[in-house]
Amino acid sequence: MSKKVLIINGPNLEMLGKRDKSKYGDFSLDGLMKLVSEEASKLNCEVEFFQSNIEGEIINKINGLDKSYNGIIINPGGLTHTSVSLHDSLEIKNCPKIEVHISNIYSREEFRQKSIISHACTSSIIGMGSNGYLYALRQISKL
Repeated sequence: MSKKVLIINGPNLEMLGKRDKSKYGDFSLDGLMKLVSEEASKLNCEVEFFQSNIEGEIINKINGLDKSYNGIIINPGGLTHTSVSLHDSLEIKNCPKIEVHISNIYSREEFRQKSIISHACTSSIIGMGSNGYLYALRQISKL
């Protein structure tokens, strides 16, 4: 039986490949989705990708998930540090939720060093570049 996983990318992540490559790597969002899709095939997982720069759209997507989803991988971008509403939406969902950050938020500016959503997630993978998404997918596939 295949696992179904929603992968959410928040504000500005559609700009991957155009942003500071020393922090965010040299890959695009399309390249990341291709990489994750290839790994999902190997793991017998079905992945759905969602990206939005709008907090409410991300919350609506999470709140609208049915029980057929086995997990959520989320890189909330800047909403990590500001969105109590996103935290509350994730907290409601009763499935594994893994927070992923491409860069190491703890080695960045002080305002980026606190994650409001981490308490609503099962775990966090931080600073592992695109591999963080693969590690998260592997973890959910085992559950």
